[in-house]
Amino acid sequence: MRALAGCTPGGDSTGQVANPGYVSGDGSTRQWAVAERGEPVTLTGTDYAGVPVDTSAWLGDVVVVNTWFAACPPCRVEAPDLAAIAAERADEGVHLLGLNRTDDAGAAQAFEKNFEIPYPTIDDRTGAATAALQGVAPIAATPTTLVLDRQGRVAARILGLLERSTLDAMIDDVLAEQA
Repeated sequence: MRALAGCTPGGDSTGQVANPGYVSGDGSTRQWAVAERGEPVTLTGTDYAGVPVDTSAWLGDVVVVNTWFAACPPCRVEAPDLAAIAAERADEGVHLLGLNRTDDAGAAQAFEKNFEIPYPTIDDRTGAATAALQGVAPIAATPTTLVLDRQGRVAARILGLLERSTLDAMIDDVLAEQA
């Protein structure tokens, strides 16, 4: 597991944290058995270019949702892995979606350009998309990564900095399920 200082108040931020005091998870994971998954969730909004995003268009595929913001150190660490997964797994029916509750368009688009993010991010400063997850898989840390099954139900969650191999295994498990 990667260690990262500065994710909680009092940590050594080395000057990289523009929003000190946010809560980052510990990298813990949870997976739900098919029979234990709740109702499907639909995330809608617009990306930072004003293009509508609606996860219901991806029903039948696996969707990975990642919460982030530009000044979040673990978000910056995991961004290259997420971009690679989006590029490498698209042909398998895997979609990625960012969810950003903090940044204005300038900061978000600079992050996306810097890390060559090939997937959309919902500008969720209103909290509307995040609200769709309340009661299902509340977002209590940034980053949080969710894997939605083919029906749009939360199948797995990583709180905090993700490990690429862990996320790949979660995606593989959901892809292997009968549609």
